[in-house]
This record gives sequence, C-alpha cells and structure tokens, in this order.
Amino acid sequence: MKRRDFTKAALVAALLPRPAAALAGSEPKAGASAKGISIAMLLYPGMTALDVVGPQELLSGLAEGGLHLVAKRAGPVESDTGLSILATHDFEGCPREVTVLFVPGGDGTPAQMRDAETLAFLRAQAAVASWITSVCTGSLILGAAGLLQGYRATSHWCVRESVLPLLGATPVDERVVFDRNRVTAAGISAGLDFAIALAARLKGEAYAKTAQLVAEYAPQPPFQAGTPGAAGPDIAGSAREILRHLVDGSVKAASDR
Repeated sequence: MKRRDFTKAALVAALLPRPAAALAGSEPKAGASAKGISIAMLLYPGMTALDVVGPQELLSGLAEGGLHLVAKRAGPVESDTGLSILATHDFEGCPREVTVLFVPGGDGTPAQMRDAETLAFLRAQAAVASWITSVCTGSLILGAAGLLQGYRATSHWCVRESVLPLLGATPVDERVVFDRNRVTAAGISAGLDFAIALAARLKGEAYAKTAQLVAEYAPQPPFQAGTPGAAGPDIAGSAREILRHLVDGSVKAASDR
C-alpha cells in the first residue's frame, strides 16, 4: 500500500459517525466546496523544503478536492538547500477558488516580495480562498501582496518584529496565529503545528489528532534552543549572522514597496 493511501485509510476512523454528544463543542468544517477541500501550495526558487513538505504530509489526506503544488512554471523548483520539489501546475493552470492558499518561506523570500507576477497570483487566489496561510517568512510574501494589512501575524523570529509592521501586520510571538481567515506560523518546524491546527478547523479535532498520531509528531528536541531566549546570546548571535542576508533583503523589499 502506498503511503498516501495508508495515511488516508488511517484517518478514516476520525471521519466515522459519532454520537451527537461527542461532537458537542467541536469546530465546524469550514471552507469545503462541493468537490471537497482543495489546497494550493506556492513553490518558488529558494523556498525552504520543510516549510512545504511538513504541511503537505499532514494535509494531503484531507484534500479531497486536490492538493496542487503551484509555481510560475510546472516542473522541478529548487529549494534553498538544493532539494527540488515538483510543481504540478503553473499559475495559469492552478484551479480557482481553492479552500486553502499556502505560502512557504525561505531564502528566496525577498525576491518573491518583489515579484509582480507572484504577488498578482496570490491576490487573485486570496480573493476567493477560504483560508490564506503561510509558514515562516511566507507571511512576508503575503504581506508584500497586501494580504496581511490590519491582521495579527507571525513569522520567523529573525524578521517578525522588524518586517511584519512594514507590511501593515501586527507581529505576534506565537507558534501559530489565527486572525479571521489568515493563518500564519513561525519558522520552518512550526509548519507541522500549523498543519495540525488547520486540520482541526477543516475536519475537526479527532481528525487532526489522528493525523498527528499517524505522523508520530511528539517532539522531544535534544536541546532547548528553538528560540533566541532559550538558546542564549552566543548561539542567537551565530544564528543571526547566518540569517543576516535574509533579514536585510526582506527589510529592503518591504521598505521599497
């Protein structure tokens, strides 16, 4: 059995009818069309692969209407570490009125913040999507498209406070932030938390918990160094040097709008 089929089969139990009492207080299933939930995930050169692959793994089982990997041109798109992901659709071929529009982050963020074709595609899709979402610096791309004006949002810690306000958003230091139909997640690994939280909104808590268990998502990091405060000043300083080009490029792209 293929992993995709196994994942869908493993989640069937979460969708079986349950007594009304068990459903009391559960989230409504939001944003599904007659064809089922559909998802469009933007790909671009210099994206971070885990930003895409983590959410895709956890959300693919609920996308009855299709999960579409979309780029300017269909075909392989290289990530910021050299791993390529295959775009199944170009902008023109992407279905309209998808349930979820998703944007990843990555080193290529500043270029995408300036890319008129990409920003126009996001605006057009966001006008009809039920959920407009991002992971990591993908929120800066949404912001550059004018899609976070007046919204609470998060991003990677290195740009959250310095760049989001330039794009009209209110920065929030949280792992996943919901504000109306905008959903933004913090850096890279937060894409897993994002996907589980969104799955709960789309399919209910039982479905999301089942997806989490199938993925065995029970993180126990060997170090408590996932935030600047936890890592300490020396480690945080080293990380800032690694990220300096991304930060400077994002600030400039946001300021030049």
